[in-house]
Amino acid sequence: MTIGEAARATGTRAETIRYYEKIGLLPAPPRSAGNYRGYAPQDVARLGFVRRARELGFSIDHVRELLELADRREHDCCRVDELTRQHVAAIGQKIADLTALDRELNALLASCRGGRVAECRILEALAPANLPAVPRQG
Repeated sequence: MTIGEAARATGTRAETIRYYEKIGLLPAPPRSAGNYRGYAPQDVARLGFVRRARELGFSIDHVRELLELADRREHDCCRVDELTRQHVAAIGQKIADLTALDRELNALLASCRGGRVAECRILEALAPANLPAVPRQG
C-alpha cells in the first residue's frame, strides 16, 4: 500500500504519517524500486491505532507507551489502565477549566451595557489589575 492509500485508509495526512515515522511511532516502511514507501496491513493497523489514540487526546509520549504495551500482549494491562485513568483525570480537569471559563465569559457578556469601547466591561476585566489600561497603537 502506498502512503496515499494508507492515508486514505486511516484518515491521516501523508505528512503526518511521515512525521510519525520520523519520531518512531511507525517503523520506516520498505521502499520500492521507484523509492515509494510500501505499507503492510500491520503498518496500516498501527497507524489506525495511533490516529485513534491521538483523536482521543493521548499525548505522543502516551501513544508511544501504549504501542509498546500493545506489542507485549502477554503482559498485564494495569499500565494501560493507569495511563487511561491519568488521561481521564486530565480530561476532567480540562472540562472543569472550560466550564469555569464559560461561566466567566458569560458573566462578562451579561455585564456589558453596550455603549462606547472606552467603557467596555469586558476589556476592563481582561486588563490585569496591577497594570495600566491597554495602550492604543498608532
